[in-house]
Amino acid sequence: MRMHRNTLAACLFVGAAILATTPASAFAQGRKKVDTAPATSDRLEKIDTAPGTTSVKISSDERVRIRDYYVSHARGVEALPPGIRKRLARGKPLPPGIAKRALPSSLLSLIRVPRGYEVVEVGADVLLVEVATRVVHDILKDVVR
Repeated sequence: MRMHRNTLAACLFVGAAILATTPASAFAQGRKKVDTAPATSDRLEKIDTAPGTTSVKISSDERVRIRDYYVSHARGVEALPPGIRKRLARGKPLPPGIAKRALPSSLLSLIRVPRGYEVVEVGADVLLVEVATRVVHDILKDVVR
């Protein structure tokens, strides 16, 4: 009888360990997340990339506002060196040590930035960056002049 108790205890322990290490997403595979935010043309766009995930991009209206702002507010900023500029790619984290500047408050009042994201100047480019992961979601090249 002792062997049966030990075997049963070992099976229960292994089963509990397997359940504890299984990710929660494995149990909710069949469920789809629904984005309830209304789609409007004057805000940043959410684009579905895979079931349950979205990628945020700067809308065309926002791009026009940002470009128009920098045309009328020239600053004389130089572009980043080509090697560093190549490292700035969509879907990759912003490299540490990159000098980024916050957008001017007068420009921020013209655009909407979703919670958890920031729009920053890096060299002559404007980037949409997720704050928590530093992942670059969108790039406007050669905007800041």
